[in-house]
Amino acid sequence: MDGTQEHAEGAWDKAKGTVKEGVGDVTDNEDLETEGKSDQAKGKMKEAWGDTKDAAEKAKDAAKDAVDR
Repeated sequence: MDGTQEHAEGAWDKAKGTVKEGVGDVTDNEDLETEGKSDQAKGKMKEAWGDTKDAAEKAKDAAKDAVDR
């Protein structure tokens, strides 16, 4: 299982967070701005988890190839 879904969810969270942060800034709504920053951080974490899953899948495939030789 690769990290495609985590990358997609992470990108969505980052985009949503950017919008929330911008709206919060324009409207002087500190709570919305903070929520946006939190969403962006959550998105970055999901993308990093997706990267980790991708790397693990590649390592597993490389190990399998080495054993099969």
